[in-house]
Amino acid sequence: MNKNYKPFLSALILALASTASYGQALPVGGAAENTPSHSEYFSWINNTNEGPTEKQTQINLDFFKWLHDTYGMQLDIYAFDAGALDGAKRYGSTRSERFKQQFPNGLDAICSKASSIGTQFGVWCGPDGFGNTPAEAAERMDVMTELVKKYKFKLFKMDAVCGQLRPEMYGNFEQMMKAIRQEDPGFILLNHRLNLGPGDKYSTTYLMGGEETYIDVFMTNDVTAPHHRARALSRKAPDNMTRLTEDHGVCLSSCLDYWEDDLILQAFNRELILAPQIYANPWLLRDDEFPYLAYIYNLHRDYRDILTSGIKLPAERYGDGAISRGDGRTQFITLRNLSWEKKTYRIRLDSEAGLKDNGRKVKARLYHPYIYDLGNHDYGTELEVEVMPFRVALVKITTDEEKDKVALSGIPYHIINDRAGNTAEVKLLGKPGEKYKVRMERGGELFRSADIDGQQARKLLNGKQVTLTFNGQKLKMSPYRKLADMQGCDVPTDAEALYYATCFAADNNALEVRSLKRSGETAIPQVKAARDAFFGQEIFGAREIWDRNLFDGDPQTGFSIAMRWGDIRPFGESGFCLDMGEKQQLDKLVIESFDEYSITPLKSYEGVEAYVSADLKSWKPITFMAGKKMEIDLKNAGDVRFVRFSPCPIRLSEVSGYKDGKKVDNSRWRASNLFRPYGSATCLAQKAWKSEITLDEIPDGAYLCVAVNGYHGYEGAWAGLKIDDEYVGCPDRAPSFTSNTWEYKSAGSDKNYTYYLPLTKDMAGKKIEAYVLALNRNMDYSNSDRPDDGDKKGTITGQRISPEIWLSAYPMPLKEKTLKMEMIKK
Repeated sequence: MNKNYKPFLSALILALASTASYGQALPVGGAAENTPSHSEYFSWINNTNEGPTEKQTQINLDFFKWLHDTYGMQLDIYAFDAGALDGAKRYGSTRSERFKQQFPNGLDAICSKASSIGTQFGVWCGPDGFGNTPAEAAERMDVMTELVKKYKFKLFKMDAVCGQLRPEMYGNFEQMMKAIRQEDPGFILLNHRLNLGPGDKYSTTYLMGGEETYIDVFMTNDVTAPHHRARALSRKAPDNMTRLTEDHGVCLSSCLDYWEDDLILQAFNRELILAPQIYANPWLLRDDEFPYLAYIYNLHRDYRDILTSGIKLPAERYGDGAISRGDGRTQFITLRNLSWEKKTYRIRLDSEAGLKDNGRKVKARLYHPYIYDLGNHDYGTELEVEVMPFRVALVKITTDEEKDKVALSGIPYHIINDRAGNTAEVKLLGKPGEKYKVRMERGGELFRSADIDGQQARKLLNGKQVTLTFNGQKLKMSPYRKLADMQGCDVPTDAEALYYATCFAADNNALEVRSLKRSGETAIPQVKAARDAFFGQEIFGAREIWDRNLFDGDPQTGFSIAMRWGDIRPFGESGFCLDMGEKQQLDKLVIESFDEYSITPLKSYEGVEAYVSADLKSWKPITFMAGKKMEIDLKNAGDVRFVRFSPCPIRLSEVSGYKDGKKVDNSRWRASNLFRPYGSATCLAQKAWKSEITLDEIPDGAYLCVAVNGYHGYEGAWAGLKIDDEYVGCPDRAPSFTSNTWEYKSAGSDKNYTYYLPLTKDMAGKKIEAYVLALNRNMDYSNSDRPDDGDKKGTITGQRISPEIWLSAYPMPLKEKTLKMEMIKK
């Protein structure tokens, strides 16, 4: 959670890091450098400072129980974040009325449910709360120690948001922590920006770099990239390779694409005392992604005892930030590629990668982004591993006996389930139109039957080869490649239409709402319940951060311009944009608000000019009267799909259309309230770049990336496209389009925007015209220097913009077949 404090990294914490062997007495900090990791989830962004409730927690636990029972995923710690006990600038108690309202049945029931899946609780809190009298201090110590002694809490996440520990309370803090460690020597104390005085010795961790990982809120790309998580993927292990720090885990709430690469690095590269560590709303993943979440957790758990030791690998051979972890017999190597081109790394199968020579062959296997057998090799030879653009690879090299329950060769695959129930399931992956010769290398003796897409395949279990062919046309070209360097051109006469194409394709909803749209419907009851609990909580609706509220028929709900963190509108101006989803003819459009204040900066009885269009190019002006209930006369407008006017009221409650006196269906309508009107003082194209491309084939999951390299100023570069002369906007951008966010405001940037356009099969063979518009009138786009304070004329200088167009695909454009194997009953 954003606390807006500068990180306080205590040198004493690092000085006290122990090298004691795991199994011996733990140090006073609760863990040693070689203590195996605890897997963790913490609830920040699932709730904010209002805190969680018992009901919501029960529902969330049902989700993790489903993962445990279905896929064998083990969660060690479920940590309540802010508001469960303490909150921003306040201290609470499990004995307070507020806590009893949130948890009317206390902690017994939820602790019992967590314990049933091997999970313990943790809690976000402050370091003080000892009051001003001995009695108040004693009660605070009693409350906190009870969480550990009675309820078996495993972790305190202490944060400076509550305030620093008063020096006069150093003694009370030490007394409390000493009692807790006597009860549980391995108790984890996370130190977020705190000076605990002599009590620093009880800290297990500090916050690595002081960084939080909420994507496009606190962690935002600083380069162009095919996804939002390039900045997250650039995070390295600490210079001293300490594991007694905390990297804030992987946020699963916003901008979810490529989350798995982020988590692989968190769990196998940095591999800190809490790993794998996630937070926020993992139930926002798609149904097909939950098995992979469990797979990462399970793989890490299988090897966590040997992952505590790591070495940095030479950057010139393995790329920046590469690490090998293991015991010398088995090593896991994490590689990353933070460039637009594929990269091939050469792994030396010897001591350079941490591997000891025991006279045996070296077995190599890729474990991410899919599992693939890389063969057996002589010690000291080299192994080539290709890493896709802005992605991560995880490779295991071993001279030891393997732990894999199921292992195949000849084909890439994902393990869906190999440890829960009586049926193992594997997703076989293949390029369209290509053949694979598949063999089972391990696990055949465990099963009595096997089938692939319902067809009997028992000979796999006997070690025999099976040939598989995947449907579809072979791809003639790589789905990851540069398509064009965009060239400067005159500002197009239809620049306004290009600008609005992206405005109407995008939205200003909370980032979590965008993730829900990405995920689609779920068929899993536990996932649906967790999503409903999150979006249905009272405070989410009260913040009015979802345009759906305009079309729900409820005049008490609203869609507003979020002002909790100041004016988030770019340059303090924005317009209202409505997309009806299709052309239609209406008699009138009715826009309702709550009161006079809510229509600010409009004023009742003053005229407002709206513009309506069927195609984004031809706009017709229509004047209407401002007020609590505003009606736009459309009887003579003809076909209408798009409506816009400015300025946008800060709060609106309902938007409805009428034809022949009847309200029309508006369930597919969409609206935005934060985009600037084109032609305003801060939004007018000054320069443009253009490219024309035609794609003969469209791979599955393909999308265009319009990468605007260079400094262009805040909201100073915009992309729009035409496909066979039809205007098409980009629904997504990194950094994210300005958003009415759930927790903290979305991050801004003045450089390196990347716009994304999903491609559909029907776009093959069509002429695609892509444009980049430079909107900042005070930017000198011909200068090659970084921004400075400007020249005497007030011109801002910046790096020359060099837009490019790249093709990418996510998920990887592979076809699937399902291998199911029924286990032999013991």
